[in-house]
Amino acid sequence: MNWIFERMEESHLSDMVALWNKELSGSFPMRLRLLEQNVLGDRLWLREGSWVALEPSSGRVVGFVIAKRASEVTARFGIRRDMGWIQALMVDPQHRNKGIGSYLLYKAEDALQNAGARRIMLGNDLHGRLFPGIPDQLKETKAWFEKRTYTFLEQSFDLLNAYEDDQTVALPEVHEATFRVANPHDREGLTAFMSRCFPGAWDYQHRDYWERGGTGREFVLLEKEGSIIGFCRMNDTQSPLLAQNIYWSPLFEGELGGIGPLGIDESFRGHKYGISIVQAAIHYLLQRDVRHVVIDTTPYVDFYGKLGYQSWKCYARYAKDL
Repeated sequence: MNWIFERMEESHLSDMVALWNKELSGSFPMRLRLLEQNVLGDRLWLREGSWVALEPSSGRVVGFVIAKRASEVTARFGIRRDMGWIQALMVDPQHRNKGIGSYLLYKAEDALQNAGARRIMLGNDLHGRLFPGIPDQLKETKAWFEKRTYTFLEQSFDLLNAYEDDQTVALPEVHEATFRVANPHDREGLTAFMSRCFPGAWDYQHRDYWERGGTGREFVLLEKEGSIIGFCRMNDTQSPLLAQNIYWSPLFEGELGGIGPLGIDESFRGHKYGISIVQAAIHYLLQRDVRHVVIDTTPYVDFYGKLGYQSWKCYARYAKDL
């Protein structure tokens, strides 16, 4: 059969969601809203490198690849301008081993190289990613990319904890500082803090949050003498954007919450502020009737294990230099 390959368009998204859920709905249930947000809504999306394979008889999507490329905007935040990403590549199980996946990957890599990319990551495309790498359960997928000269880099984990319906976590007392939830008036101060203390991907992600409708309620602030000295992101289903740690909320009954990233001004480290601000985020999420909380994309399993969090999902990060 001669497959039809087309540039990916918005009209393909529903079929792409159906194809994704045909294989991964039990572990990573996809929603149209999430795909629209993280593909069409991401300024890094490389249209020239994003393709679908169509079944000629039905016009149904039987494979797709999504590519992204760093830009001048991300370069201002210290992110390599020659970075590229394969956000996702999927082929219908009934149509594998027919060259569809290899051709889709070729089209994506060729477009990325032509756009100036010299290094390609599998997933981990900043905060618009779907996965931080290849899910560990997809062993055949890892082997497939390894045959195409992608190199394993490291593992990262999503952690999970469950809380009883009546369980509470007290707001911790910390050395000469206080916690509170941010509000719209904190935008300027929090932006200045991120730019000073965490220039790079977190700063870029934070600015994008405000530009896309953020109100501040997704941030716990740690303050000392009226100045911000730390932050922790916390998400729930009321957040204006679906964040990485609540992507898979359809797997849970009731509210799913997410925590991270977090950071403390290095001038104020050494007072256990880091673990305390996580506890503060848990405190506020439980007040919002969240009963399951995910901490995503971290290697620090033992650190968060102190708060009862256990490994839930594991990902393998891969890269290829062109």
